[in-house]
This record gives sequence, C-alpha cells and structure tokens, in this order.
Amino acid sequence: MAALRKGAAYLSFLRSSSRILFSSRKPVVHKLGKWTNILYTGIASLTVGAGLCAVPFTQVEDLSHDSLIRRAASLVTGSSSTFLSQTTLALIDAITDYSKAVHTLVALQKRYAASIGKLTPAEEDSIWQVIIGQRAQVNDKLDEYKRFESSWVSAVKLCETAAEAAYTSGAEQASITVHTNIQVAQFQVEEARKLSQDADKKLAETKVMEIERMAQHAVSLESNDEEDVPDAYLRED
Repeated sequence: MAALRKGAAYLSFLRSSSRILFSSRKPVVHKLGKWTNILYTGIASLTVGAGLCAVPFTQVEDLSHDSLIRRAASLVTGSSSTFLSQTTLALIDAITDYSKAVHTLVALQKRYAASIGKLTPAEEDSIWQVIIGQRAQVNDKLDEYKRFESSWVSAVKLCETAAEAAYTSGAEQASITVHTNIQVAQFQVEEARKLSQDADKKLAETKVMEIERMAQHAVSLESNDEEDVPDAYLRED
C-alpha cells in the first residue's frame, strides 16, 4: 500500500507538471515536444510500476501435508505403472518365445515318431541330437519365462499397494488409473498364457504318440524275430 500511495503521488505530480507545461504562453515547440515525450514516458513507466506493485501475480502453492502426500502418491502410482508395463511386455515376449520353442520341439518329435523303424542308426542319432538341443532351448526359454513372471507378479503387487495408498491419501483418479492398468496387464498376460498352454498340450500329446509308436515298433520287431526262428528250435524235445 505504501508503494501504491507513492506511485499515486508521483502520478499526480506529473499531471500537474503537464498542465503547467501545456498552459505556457511561450511557443517553444521543440522544447515542448521534448518535455512532452519525457512526460509521457515517465507516466507510462510509473503506471506499469504502480500496477505491478498493486496487483500480486504470484500465487502461493498449496504446501499442506495432505497436498504433498497426494503428489507423492501420484508419483508412486506413475512409477509403479511403468514398472508393470515393462514387466508385462517382457513376460509376454518370454511366453511367446517359449511357445515357439515348444512348437519347434513338437514338430521335431512328430517327425521322429513318423520315421521310427525307417531310419538308419546314423540318421536316428542325428535327429536325436537335434531334439536334445531343442529340448535344452525349451528349458532355457522356460527359465526366462518363470523369471519374468516372478518380476511381473511383484509389479502387480506393487501397483495394488500404490493404488491403495493413492486412494487413502485422496488421489482417487490416480488409484483408478492404476487399477485399470492392472486389469489390462492381467488380460494381456492371460491371453499370452493360452499360447503356452496350447503348446504344452501339443507337446504332451506328441510324447504320448512317440511312446505308442516306439511300443508298436518294439512289438513288430519281436514278431519278426519269432518268424525268423527255424521250426526245429520251436519243437519240444
């Protein structure tokens, strides 16, 4: 208020000076113009200065404990959602890679089962080497799948805790957003798990088929051996 009164006093003084200058009878045009420019410049500067002093443009932020807690809760929900997004993407990729590896193993075992009894020992050994290598790759992909799944489960729990904290602190919108992110992530992972479950089912079916073919082949070999035995060895003494 003191600055405003001082500015008003200066403005009143300048207005009085302008009236005195303009009421002068001497036709001093050049000097009058010079004084007029100085006067207008001073009035404009004073008006702006007085306005800045009179109107407070800076707003004081809400720094209460409740406000700070809500901001912190919003930051936690944002970071936990990022963690969930990254682990979900990694888990889906791991499930997809595991499913592809299993399907490759299924194709190899089907090929071997269909070729039982038709391969030379060298060919059979070569196929088994490929199958063993593919089984090792399936195990590696499964370990990676389980490792990312553990991280993903931790991310879901973290988001649930963050959502609860946000809700209790008054950041309802942040809590709703995290719950939505959890539901989307769970849906995506469940869809990816269907691929791995289908691959595991086909792998089990292929193993059963392989065992049956090997059993049939063993019976066939025994039958052939019995047919090759001379009748003299089959007669009782």
